[in-house]
Amino acid sequence: MAEQGTPGRRERKKAATRAALAAAALRLCSTRGPDAVTVEQIADAADVAPRTFFNYFTSKEEAVVAGNASSADTLVTAFAARPDDEPVTESLRHALHAVVTDPGYLDRVRALRALSGHPTIVAHQLAAFAAQERALAGAVVARTGSDPARDLYPTLAAAAAVTGLRVAVQHWLGDHGVDPRSPSLPQLVDEVMAVFDAGVRALADAPA
Repeated sequence: MAEQGTPGRRERKKAATRAALAAAALRLCSTRGPDAVTVEQIADAADVAPRTFFNYFTSKEEAVVAGNASSADTLVTAFAARPDDEPVTESLRHALHAVVTDPGYLDRVRALRALSGHPTIVAHQLAAFAAQERALAGAVVARTGSDPARDLYPTLAAAAAVTGLRVAVQHWLGDHGVDPRSPSLPQLVDEVMAVFDAGVRALADAPA
């Protein structure tokens, strides 16, 4: 019997199947193009029956961006594991480090970039980003005990972290030119969170 809080064999098998389908969908669609890939091909690559695919995803586009859900889980779990008395921005910085150092993260990022010209993929990716922000905002609410109906901070902090991650990755990949410093991705995460933290402190110190 699995220990309390530890996934059992059935749950682990389902998670492995979902991950295999997501990886196959991203790999095939990024190399061949989404229009040239069928659900049957994705299922075959993951060594499952086509009907099994629809136990996990409603479409190949959803499967392609499923890695974003994995990153969201990593982000929220890492944030929640930080000490309760640690500043939220510091906890977010550590959580972003957990995401960018997660094996396979950068490979997923590069593969998704190859699909940036496909509107249906982009739409699903934007929805995944929004879900990621909501989940992280919920974790900030749980930490701070704030009321999101009255307090902007949880949603703002989550949006800043998710946006900061995207900005750090884009910079690291050279979207705006080659940075002569050759910073690592964790270093860039530190930089974007330092900017956000400085902004929060400036607002806190500003006269009412």
